[in-house]
Amino acid sequence: MTTAIAQATAAIPTKRGTWLTLWLRFRRKKAALVGLVLIVLQIAIAILAPVVAPYDPNTGDYPAAWQGPSAKHWLGADDLGRDVLSRLIFGARISIAVGILSQLSVVVIGLPIGAVAGLLGGWVDYAVMRVIEILAALPTILLYILLMVALGPGFLNIIIAMSLTGWLGIARLVRGQVLSLKQTDYVRAARAMGGDTRHIIATHIVRNTLSPVLVTITLGVPGAIFAEAGLSFLGLGIRPPDPSWGQMIGLYQQYIQSAWHLTVFPAIVLAITMLAWHLVGDGLREALDPTIRV
Repeated sequence: MTTAIAQATAAIPTKRGTWLTLWLRFRRKKAALVGLVLIVLQIAIAILAPVVAPYDPNTGDYPAAWQGPSAKHWLGADDLGRDVLSRLIFGARISIAVGILSQLSVVVIGLPIGAVAGLLGGWVDYAVMRVIEILAALPTILLYILLMVALGPGFLNIIIAMSLTGWLGIARLVRGQVLSLKQTDYVRAARAMGGDTRHIIATHIVRNTLSPVLVTITLGVPGAIFAEAGLSFLGLGIRPPDPSWGQMIGLYQQYIQSAWHLTVFPAIVLAITMLAWHLVGDGLREALDPTIRV
């Protein structure tokens, strides 16, 4: 009996799939799991906002204007009587979408630029790095403000502004990875067999730089959400009446003493969202560390 069990156990394959291994490593960090649950819950609420929100976010209940939390309006109402909870739920659509879409755009721009610069080297690498250094020397928030002043407020313009300035970090990260990867035997073999630059980037380089890029994206989403909040706070982000968390904080921060709920609740939601993404980013960083074994 013991021999049969030993033989059956030995027949079970011990090699796990890549994604299963990643999940097993990720779930060891309980804080990262909590952050993932919060993110999934927020995305689900944002998608189902018309169903979940108790009121229309732009319809005012004028007798309830400026009222604090109550049985009718759980998080209170704003100066036009609009339900704060409903506006937070619909605001999640904009804030989370800005964070995710801007980071995807940054990767689409920065990853090929960094890969080409690192792989080709020479004057191409020199020119790309000088442009990156010049742009990186300028404060990011200043570039955001200048671009938003030029483009004007709006959801699409925020994505464009963040994409034009946010690709620098990804490009430098990928370039550094490529400089080490292009010395490997499989890249040299691909070149010797006649593989062109595009084939090498798509087949070998991109695949082996996904781990640090994935972590950078995850940690970049809360930064983008906070940047959108800052721009909306300054009146350069989302146009009213569409709600966003930063816009709600900016519009009512002067009433913090008389109508605290209009600023405190959006600030709490924004802080929880940023914390959740940071927890997931830290969990991914540990999960993708090749020195950790499950």
